[in-house]
Amino acid sequence: MKVNQKKVFIKEKEVHYTHIENGSTVVCFMFSGSGYSYDKPLFYYSTMTMLQNQYDVVHIHYSYGKDIFKLPLEDITKIIIEDVTPIIDEVLKNHQDQKAVFLGKSLGTIPIINGFMKNNMFMDSKMILLTPLLGFDSIFETLLMTNYSSLIVIGEEDEHYIPIKIESINNKANIIIEKIPNANHSLDVEPFNTSMSITSVDKAMKRLDAFLK
Repeated sequence: MKVNQKKVFIKEKEVHYTHIENGSTVVCFMFSGSGYSYDKPLFYYSTMTMLQNQYDVVHIHYSYGKDIFKLPLEDITKIIIEDVTPIIDEVLKNHQDQKAVFLGKSLGTIPIINGFMKNNMFMDSKMILLTPLLGFDSIFETLLMTNYSSLIVIGEEDEHYIPIKIESINNKANIIIEKIPNANHSLDVEPFNTSMSITSVDKAMKRLDAFLK
């Protein structure tokens, strides 16, 4: 296994990424949340799950302030897509036999849902959406229309857990939803309970592992 730190220049800005190479025919591109980085539990164990399945992994290290959420969703999508696409292109150009899997949390689900899932470029790819922002109507509407094979993991105490939307999405055959009782937007169990929070992450990872099979 090789771990390489790389960067691309995008409009005079550097965007760094970590490429973990297993010599796999599948690479998982990961998109972090706002303030939820790759050393946090959901990404740490998602990365471990991917490596356990012999996948390559790419962590894209973009960084935005909280003010990004003051922008229209279309602008947020455009900003992130412009930062991540050159990295995806570079990795896949150098590994032309690889298939792609996409995994994002919260902010990181926006380019997946509002960008990639609106076209057919990656139709063979699986989409993993950790705590997606279902409060945005266009995010919900895209999920209702998409034919992508997708896994959603969301806590029932997450502000973006909207029962009527979850029920509608759950009726789609191509989308699996793992609902975590009493869990918030970080999948921590409230009121704070360490052992139950660890259990919630374990439940999410078991579902992720099964989804990859």
